[in-house]
Amino acid sequence: MQRVAIFGTSGAGKTTLAQRISEKVDLCHVEVDGIFHQANWTPLDEATFLQRIEEKTQVPRWVTDGNYSTVRPLILARADTVVWLDYARGITIRRVVQRSLKRALLRQELWNGNREALSNLFRLDPEVSIICWSWTSHAAVQATMSELLNSGALRHTTVLRFRHPKETNAWFQGLSAAQF
Repeated sequence: MQRVAIFGTSGAGKTTLAQRISEKVDLCHVEVDGIFHQANWTPLDEATFLQRIEEKTQVPRWVTDGNYSTVRPLILARADTVVWLDYARGITIRRVVQRSLKRALLRQELWNGNREALSNLFRLDPEVSIICWSWTSHAAVQATMSELLNSGALRHTTVLRFRHPKETNAWFQGLSAAQF
């Protein structure tokens, strides 16, 4: 495992897992959200986004976190391991609500000066509310990942599919630098 791509619904814990892997086995962490979301939540244009991800994944050892369709083919082509956090919607919603409330109340900076607004958490627009985004995108993420698995597009990688955080944690606890 030298190049690890982590996928899953918002709230599954992709970034947290990527950070933990990065620290434990010294892989470069490529936080895809931090590249895409510029100041004032301005999205990076597609060409620049792709270019930055391409640059970040040229190093020999990395771990990414994110589901962006724009950069997914590039990441998957370079990855040797795919970790799919395929958790039930209830798990991801509970996690995203807890995480987002904490971030909003503590005014924690995410990337490039961006912070979650408490008022956005109660909106019904998935483009504004990460909670609604997680709810509405859950089935699509599952369908996309299932399609990739069934199509054979990931046959060049090792695919680790975890259906519960306990499975993920057990796997993580067993990781050692010798595996990387």
